Amino acid sequence: MQFAKHLRDPVKQGTITTSVRIWIKPRVKVGGKYRLEAGYIVVDGLRQLDWGEISPAMAKKSGFNNVDDLLKTAKHGSGENVYLIDFHYIEDDDYADEFENEKPDKKSDTRRVKKQT
Repeated sequence: MQFAKHLRDPVKQGTITTSVRIWIKPRVKVGGKYRLEAGYIVVDGLRQLDWGEISPAMAKKSGFNNVDDLLKTAKHGSGENVYLIDFHYIEDDDYADEFENEKPDKKSDTRRVKKQT
């Protein structure tokens, strides 16, 4: 999972723990770990929403001033499905070093590959 530059520090500090994404299909899975700078985003929850469920409170919790700002960032590409992702950030540690997520391929949303040592 990638984040706009202005959101990265609040994500790493734990101030932002949710993200709204508009995708064709989910690109993350619950329990998945995704590299963000010196640590990882760990997905705690994933829920599909209706467009009408995107609220001003949800936008604020995701680090945006309002729904319009959130949608400007979240809506890119041909996706039409709205997903709410709950996550937490962890610093790089021994456990996090064991796995690296690769980009999703056509057969699965994500793959977890053990690092070769």
